[in-house]
Amino acid sequence: MISNQILQNTIDGLKSITRIDLCVIDTEGIILASTFSEAEQSQSAVLAFVESPADSQTLQGFQFFKVFDEHQLEYVLLAKGTTEDVYMIGKIAAYQIQNLLVAYKERFDKDNFIKNLLLDNLLLVDIYNRAKKLHIEIDVRRTVFIIETKYEKDNNALETVRSLFSTKTKDFITAVDEKNIILVKELKPTDDYESLNKTASVILDMLNTEAMSKVHVAYGTIVDDIKEVSRSYKEARMALDVGKIFYSSKNIVAYNNLGIGRLIYQLPIPLCKMFIKEIFDGKSPDDFDEETLSTINKFFENSLNVSETSRQLYIHRNTLVYRLDKLQKSTNLDLRVFEDAITFKIALMVVKYMKYMETLDY
Repeated sequence: MISNQILQNTIDGLKSITRIDLCVIDTEGIILASTFSEAEQSQSAVLAFVESPADSQTLQGFQFFKVFDEHQLEYVLLAKGTTEDVYMIGKIAAYQIQNLLVAYKERFDKDNFIKNLLLDNLLLVDIYNRAKKLHIEIDVRRTVFIIETKYEKDNNALETVRSLFSTKTKDFITAVDEKNIILVKELKPTDDYESLNKTASVILDMLNTEAMSKVHVAYGTIVDDIKEVSRSYKEARMALDVGKIFYSSKNIVAYNNLGIGRLIYQLPIPLCKMFIKEIFDGKSPDDFDEETLSTINKFFENSLNVSETSRQLYIHRNTLVYRLDKLQKSTNLDLRVFEDAITFKIALMVVKYMKYMETLDY
């Protein structure tokens, strides 16, 4: 259904060109849009016209026209005046609104198709058949972006994304829940993952400045067939979740750059608990005090370099060595040894993952 604002804009534009007053009323006599104030006086005449077999008629100084949507009466259009010119303008206005109905219905059908495609609600044969009917190309390169907004139903963010990509008719913007805006973007043959990252940066910058929205952007891999779009969507969703757990400082997360975080995200929780128990004998690396944890994280950031880590922590090298020795005694892991450092790093990530999954259970 066309919004009342769109109907109002349409007849306002027609009046500015033709200087003919117009009014759109639904089949129950409710005024949806009008360029003049006395339209309410014609409501009873409109209801009588709805019941009549005529498609147009002149009554009470107005031309009445029926606007159909696939043989179903949708609106009644009033054009003020009884001359032939008014009749012609009224016919043009009715034709314009009828075309708007078709365009919006097609847009709705496409949106519905894309949602079902993303959620794997279509059989393979239905995907190709419906894509053909909706004039959506099948074998072009696409990827899926998910833009997560801070607030539910963030209309400012949605409109900003639409303004960015609305001119590109082969891109689709939709949503399957309250907080995520989904962009299914068609790509050029020359577009690569660097191009996708630039697109994500543009979205992020525009939403931060135009819509004043704090958002996270994630995207999946590039696919070559419409049936693979749902896979790219699932990858983008995983990237969003993995980014929250392991890369919280990043506002843009790509599925193909998730690294070991993607592997840990797919581990079953019982296996994670078993791993932590074996490594730390029932303890958790999260139990360490803030000083020890900041030392460990800074040591990892500096690729196990003792001198650089002590410099950045503003402590003596011997103090850092003492802390690492103390940690080794309590865990039997020497972070100066690469294999032990890898084990500890993975354990920290596993604990983060377990904590995140616990929050989802509540």
